[in-house]
Amino acid sequence: MLKTMASSASVSASPTPTPADDADTRGDVRDGGAPGAKETTQPNTGRPKRVTTHELSTSLRIASARLARRLRAEKPDGDLSDGQYSVLAFVCREGAQTLGALSAYERVTPPSMNRTVNKLEAAGYVVRQGSADDGRKVLFVPTDAGRELVRETRRRRDAWLDRRIAKLPTETRALLAQASDVIRELADS
Repeated sequence: MLKTMASSASVSASPTPTPADDADTRGDVRDGGAPGAKETTQPNTGRPKRVTTHELSTSLRIASARLARRLRAEKPDGDLSDGQYSVLAFVCREGAQTLGALSAYERVTPPSMNRTVNKLEAAGYVVRQGSADDGRKVLFVPTDAGRELVRETRRRRDAWLDRRIAKLPTETRALLAQASDVIRELADS
């Protein structure tokens, strides 16, 4: 992924294809411009390699999914699903939540979320608590064990990633710092 990003620094919205171009070049990402970028050439032409925005988006999707999957493996409780951990982390970060708020956050139905919080409660990671504002509302609150699990999971994931990033050359780390800003913008859009 970093090689693709390093060699794909500038975007041309409507490039002017030459007669020798065989592929559709709309939204090409071309070499040049990025610090540490290495120019690659197409075989037998000597021209800079063109990467379409579709090719870049596919590459980025696959790389980010693989990284996310690898990071998710770094957790102390192997019995907790990714969805259950996500709910627990949200409750630890945002505080007590209703079933409806958790369902909306995870974009699942209330019955599905009910199964998730039941498992978290059975594992001792959350407790149900009545709302002080509205006696009809039930809030899900993290326990000390739930908070500790989230802290330990974050620590493991940060440590795993830190060890890998520390091995990268300085130029690649700088490029990754820029890329993380772009990726955050994409995720927040």
